[in-house]
Amino acid sequence: MYLIVGLGNPEEEYNHTRHNMGFHVINQLAKKYDISMNRKKFEGIYGDGKIEEEKVILLKPQTYMNASGKSIIQFMHFYKLQPENVIVIYDDMDVEPGKIKIRKKGGPGSHNGMKSVIHEIQSQEVPRIRVGIGRPEEQNQMIEYVIGEIAPEEEEKLEEGVEKAKEAIGAILEVGIDKAMNQYN
Repeated sequence: MYLIVGLGNPEEEYNHTRHNMGFHVINQLAKKYDISMNRKKFEGIYGDGKIEEEKVILLKPQTYMNASGKSIIQFMHFYKLQPENVIVIYDDMDVEPGKIKIRKKGGPGSHNGMKSVIHEIQSQEVPRIRVGIGRPEEQNQMIEYVIGEIAPEEEEKLEEGVEKAKEAIGAILEVGIDKAMNQYN
């Protein structure tokens, strides 16, 4: 079993922001694999089903980005999951829009959501998919950039990244993370 987590912020005002790329990927996975996201437990909205014959739980933590790990660790304990059976999907400014990067493990970089995940589960051995959002022109505008509304001219490129991340989840579960990394990175 895999816990597939999309990071984001729960309030309506954040729906259409770069910081909610993880939520967007989960929504697309739920749609493609007919998984109903209507259950609430452990500070998250979730649904379960199958992707590529693998049992999965899709999760959108409702704890806000900077405390995402609190929901994830509760699911891990309840379902007795190891970090390598958790796949976290989130936005990344160091990846250009329309692209994704898959990693087996590693540090959180500057992403506060991943900092929370690693802090709570006490491991960097968490597979992840980073969905590219690019960087703002001005360095001092990072917060406004990630939680600001997506401009119409950017939408298509960002959706390409969401689509690739959705397909990459299928590849990871079907052929393994190493082959998926070769295919998508």
